[in-house]
Amino acid sequence: MKNLLIVLSGPSGVGKGTVVKRLLGKGGYALSVSCTTRAPRPGEVDGKSYFFISREEFLEKIEKGGFLEYNRHFENYYGTPREYVESELEKRNVLLEIEVDGALQVKKAYPGAILIMLLPPSVEELRARLIGRGSESCEKIEERLSRMDYELSKKTLYDYTVVNDNLEECVEKVLNIIRREGKK
Repeated sequence: MKNLLIVLSGPSGVGKGTVVKRLLGKGGYALSVSCTTRAPRPGEVDGKSYFFISREEFLEKIEKGGFLEYNRHFENYYGTPREYVESELEKRNVLLEIEVDGALQVKKAYPGAILIMLLPPSVEELRARLIGRGSESCEKIEERLSRMDYELSKKTLYDYTVVNDNLEECVEKVLNIIRREGKK
């Protein structure tokens, strides 16, 4: 079986992080930790949640080709460290939890990457999840929801879509996709 580069993305609040945690609990995966210029949220740990770096450091890494993908999203930069992903792929499957534009950049760089978009059961449910986080203003929540239409418009460019209306079922569907792809 070959090692896979598995990209999970979807609108803010759809549950990407929770699905990724469940997958990691199954073993056999490396999670690529992204770099970002945004401030940490409560409970996030540098080097585990993200590598929190300055804007200047980020721009320097761009110049040196240090990212597999990167973009500016809601006033901050996010990027996937190229060297880490390539190194881990030699040993095991690698999970990327990134936004839509980044996922499409990864697919160009690695055509064999498996793109999975997680979808919310409804806009109302997504709004409730974002509010439930308690980490952002109403203005930021509306900004994230307005981006959802754009993100969902890209779902046909993904290899798979999975609705996250029941966490356990969603995780099982994603695992089945990975198993199938690993056998190809």
